[in-house]
Amino acid sequence: MEQTIKEALARREREEALLRFPAFSYEDALNLGLKIIELAKARGAAVAVDITVNQTQVFHYAMPGTNRRNAMWIQRKENMVQTSQISSLHAGQYLASTGKDLWKDWRLDEADYAAIGGGFPIIVAGTGVVGAVACSGLPHEMDHQLLVDAICQILGVDLEAEM
Repeated sequence: MEQTIKEALARREREEALLRFPAFSYEDALNLGLKIIELAKARGAAVAVDITVNQTQVFHYAMPGTNRRNAMWIQRKENMVQTSQISSLHAGQYLASTGKDLWKDWRLDEADYAAIGGGFPIIVAGTGVVGAVACSGLPHEMDHQLLVDAICQILGVDLEAEM
């Protein structure tokens, strides 16, 4: 069943409200990165993954089958998350729903920002966004879902039960 844009935006908002860490250390970044890779392997996918905390890269792994373009997509997705403080998919869906343009309305260059799935904010409860996790290698909505599934598993959140 295809979602309406209103339903998709509500889902993104709910994901970001529920997927909050109590704290987030470099060790947590390692565990999240490894969980994303584990899930990608289980799905037969090859992705590159990057995690930043306070603008510092603390995890990066490129699976065989990925290349420099994946790293470039990751950077653009992370830039979007860091600037908008929401997932890159959420940003893209927001722009589409409002008829706004990345450059004209937000003054963000597509060469540096990607408003597509695959970037998710690292949100610490009571603190806010402290970083970003991004991946590239799958169709963009599947990149997004891979991140969400990994964060759900790390946090022990059953997102579907909460929706």
